[in-house]
Amino acid sequence: MTGAPNPELMVDIVGVHKFFGDTHVLRGVDMRVQPGEVCVLLGPSGSGKSTLLRCINGLETISAGRIYMEGELLGMREEKRGEKIIVHELRDKVVAAQRARIGMVFQRFNLFPHLTAVENVMEAPVQVKHIPKAQAKQAALELLDKVGLAERSNYYPAQLSGGQQQRVAIARAMAMEPELMLFDEPTSALDPELVGEVLAVMRDLATSGMTMIVVTHETSFAREVGDHLVFMDGGQILEQGDPVSVMENPQHPRAQDFFSKVL
Repeated sequence: MTGAPNPELMVDIVGVHKFFGDTHVLRGVDMRVQPGEVCVLLGPSGSGKSTLLRCINGLETISAGRIYMEGELLGMREEKRGEKIIVHELRDKVVAAQRARIGMVFQRFNLFPHLTAVENVMEAPVQVKHIPKAQAKQAALELLDKVGLAERSNYYPAQLSGGQQQRVAIARAMAMEPELMLFDEPTSALDPELVGEVLAVMRDLATSGMTMIVVTHETSFAREVGDHLVFMDGGQILEQGDPVSVMENPQHPRAQDFFSKVL
């Protein structure tokens, strides 16, 4: 099957399936994300939300379907031979260039423990984009200031709270100047009192116009910041639409059951 590329969409997911061995994790997912939109994925654990993010970012290879970003097919190229469409995986270098356009923030902060906050943020621009160190450091300091950590720029991860480490991780992802930001349950590993500081940074990002896909259990964030809510279960999208409408008046029985328990 082929999708029709639409360069006006930031992300266009068409009929995506993902198998891990015999386990069918994603079952024909179709999803569209507009530029500047905050799309929030909600659903029970094991519903395929994180796997979908990893497929968008190229950390996992899809088993079937297509994922486009601004009309560009991600992770593969198509070749027409007569009536057949032959799919080829892209070379690692090309995939890396595509992934550089996408920032991702994980549950665990994955900071380099031997580098300071500012060194963590400037590492990828220096190593991947070959930006001069002085220029990368200045940009990193500005990003740390934006996430409220200017005074902690020379601290090592072990000297920072979980919330501070996650804010460094967000600054690190932003340092590559991505067009799309993916968040995989960014507050789930944090103590409750630290969640707010990370969500505040994400709110600021949304206000700036950054396109974001957010896997989270924070229904208040979905309600207040989300433009589009997607409810997943069993590897499928069961319901999607305006966040308030979906949460307060879900139509699918599984969504009704879920939101009756989490709200």
